[in-house]
Amino acid sequence: MNYNWNWGIFLAQVPTGETTYLGWLLSGLQMTVMLSLSAWVLALALGSIVGVLRTVPVKWLAGFAAAYVELFRNIPLLVQLFIWYFVLPEILPGGTAFKQINPVAQQFLASMVCLAFFTSARVAEQVRAGINSLPRGQKNAGLALGFTLPQTYRHVMVPMAFRIIVPPLTSEFLNIFKNSAVCSTIGLLELAAQGRQLVDYTAQAYESFIAVTVLYLLINMVVMAVMRQVEKRTRVPGYIGAK
Repeated sequence: MNYNWNWGIFLAQVPTGETTYLGWLLSGLQMTVMLSLSAWVLALALGSIVGVLRTVPVKWLAGFAAAYVELFRNIPLLVQLFIWYFVLPEILPGGTAFKQINPVAQQFLASMVCLAFFTSARVAEQVRAGINSLPRGQKNAGLALGFTLPQTYRHVMVPMAFRIIVPPLTSEFLNIFKNSAVCSTIGLLELAAQGRQLVDYTAQAYESFIAVTVLYLLINMVVMAVMRQVEKRTRVPGYIGAK
């Protein structure tokens, strides 16, 4: 293969001189982590609420939650991203104010909201499955103790359901980091975008994407290590993942 490897390119100064090419990659890594974590917090909150609503006996609430899941789960992520970034600011009343803020902030906010809503639909299904997997006696026991239905969900069913669904939630947590690469299509300079930018400036494609791959693997390893500890501390004997 006629290719000139040059791993030292990462220490070279970028054309503008303010940092190195490695600095570009680390800046992209920081953006990816910030975007994914903020989107995950919002997705977990929204998904938990929608997942609970899918199991309540009130038909219109359960129907609304089901429609929410079908909407955000079945539209491709890239299409949703374009809608949040290009379409909604043009048709919503507050769109003008959104378009007047810093372009990077526009890209970040649209990407965060898009990832959050897309992932929340998947989290909602995990929460619904966790609640439905509980024995019916747990709900009846909570009601028999004098709890209202919301109190039974809050103090009995939801805490147990979350302890059961830690493994599938780990997969969704990992996916949100990988899905963040799609956000480069609207100009957000996250990790994948910085890798492509490095190729454009240096033509060292192999070094660039090997480095990007290693950084994504590093993120996944950290997430897996953290979630293993969470799973270890929360597993319930007789349920998924318990020993």
